Amino acid sequence: MITLRSKREIDKMQVAGQLVREAHRRVAALVKPGVTTAELDKAVDDLFVENDAIALFKGVPGKVPFPAATCVSVNDEVVHGIPGKRILKEGDIVSVDTGAKIGGWCGDSAWTYAVGEINDEAKKLLEVTERALQVAIELLPVKKRWSQVAKAMQQEVESAGFSVITTLVGHGIGTTMHEEPQVPNYDSREFREKGDFDLRPGLVLAVEPMVAVGREDLYLHSDGWTLSTKDRSLTAHFEHTLALTSSGVRILTGDN
Repeated sequence: MITLRSKREIDKMQVAGQLVREAHRRVAALVKPGVTTAELDKAVDDLFVENDAIALFKGVPGKVPFPAATCVSVNDEVVHGIPGKRILKEGDIVSVDTGAKIGGWCGDSAWTYAVGEINDEAKKLLEVTERALQVAIELLPVKKRWSQVAKAMQQEVESAGFSVITTLVGHGIGTTMHEEPQVPNYDSREFREKGDFDLRPGLVLAVEPMVAVGREDLYLHSDGWTLSTKDRSLTAHFEHTLALTSSGVRILTGDN
């Protein structure tokens, strides 16, 4: 069941969204060669503690409960990278995904950062993936069904010669991090027949295109969490929590 949110509820969600936005500001200020992924996570975790917020990722069940406030995924790692001793190097790209809950409401956002100077292929990957997210923001108020938006996102990625990662999708969000509906970044007949949904005011979605330079096939690391591309090609991940209202889209995790 898809739950539509009132303006009052969306206002409350924006409080969580803005804390997540501040988390990304802190990460952006820290990302540079020589920094460890654990240092990025600590900055976010400290921020959430300072604001009496729940770190949504910490303790999520898995092979082992997820141990951190952020997922930090480097280069060919798509999602769910566990922060630790890994040192970022010049030319890396690093995706940081995090979420917080305040007053019973959630916000979730991911961003991919350049570590120092990156090559042209990596620059193009970041630009295309962020643009796919922007396509969703632009089309949400004017399309009738999510499949129409997803198709345009897929076209944006594939026209650049890259691959949409189809095994991972976005999601509804509200009082819990993962709610209905599932929000794919691509169009398919199966989704249109079984999972498609109307775009109506009150809908709140975590939209998160994930894109690979090469093939989309993934493998799971022995830690039980980290997912990487099988061909070791670079990947990027951008995500905002978006609320569709009668007057347009509110980017709850965006600059305000």
